[in-house]
Amino acid sequence: MGLRRHRDGPGGERFLMREKLLSIGDDYWIENDRGERAYKVDGKAFRVRETFVLEDTSGAEVARIQERKLSIRDKIAVERGGDTVATVHKALVGIRDRFAIDVEHGDDMKAHGNVVDHEYEIERDGDTVATISKKWFRVREAYGVDVAAGEDTALILALTVAIDSLTSRG
Repeated sequence: MGLRRHRDGPGGERFLMREKLLSIGDDYWIENDRGERAYKVDGKAFRVRETFVLEDTSGAEVARIQERKLSIRDKIAVERGGDTVATVHKALVGIRDRFAIDVEHGDDMKAHGNVVDHEYEIERDGDTVATISKKWFRVREAYGVDVAAGEDTALILALTVAIDSLTSRG
């Protein structure tokens, strides 16, 4: 797979994401650092709003990533079991790419760095919960998501898909 080791923390996980993931109706697999399929992103076709479903390897839905219309700014909600667990939106301040992540029943997060080039971090209260980088993989048009130990992996991957969706718009 061409994985280059970085700082693997104990219990942390790293995943390979495809860089240009967002065409509606497109499905692809997220692989772990051993090249094994870990999650599937299902781009739901024929929907009024952009929708992606994150599934585990058995096909069970673990999160739904869905665009929110009728707001001043573009927002994407991450849902589980029909309930919104987080909402991602572009922050209005700052020169660098920055996204606010409102978490329903937990501490809010933020993503900052060079989001368009997939070189950024997701933080909660100053602690890095995930690092996103293209540097760890030699695979073209791919990037890595390094999820810190103890974090909700499916949520972090869903947030990454949401951020990708917001940055890929024209």
